[in-house]
Amino acid sequence: MTNRLGELATANYVLLTTFRKDGTPVGTPVWAVARDDKLFVWTVTDSWKVKRVRRNPEVTVQPCNVRGDAHGAVVTGTARLLDAAETGELRSLLRKKYWLTGPLVILGSNLRRGKAGTIGIEITPA
Repeated sequence: MTNRLGELATANYVLLTTFRKDGTPVGTPVWAVARDDKLFVWTVTDSWKVKRVRRNPEVTVQPCNVRGDAHGAVVTGTARLLDAAETGELRSLLRKKYWLTGPLVILGSNLRRGKAGTIGIEITPA
C-alpha cells in the first residue's frame, strides 16, 4: 500500500516543497501521515505554502529531519487542500502517529487559532 511513497510513509518529517510564481522552490519541514498511498500534512491556513498550493498544486516531498535537512528520494506529486471534516480526520491521525507531542501541539493550535486556523494538505504521488 505504501510502495509509491517509499520511506515517506514512515518518515517523522518530510520536506514539502512548493513553488513561487517565478518557479523558485520553497521547502518546509512538516509532520506527515501516510494513508491509502497518499501523504497528508497539516499547516496553518494562511501560510504561504497554502497560498502557493492554491495557485500551483505541483509539489515535491522528501524525508527530512526537524530542521529540514533532506535525505532520501524526492517524490513529485499533486497537492489538494482538505475541507474541514477531512482536516479533522487528519488531526486524529497526527495525534496517533505523534502520540506524545501531537495531542499537545494540536490542542495548543486549536486554542490559539481555532479549528479553522489550520488545514490539511493531501499529496498524491505522480
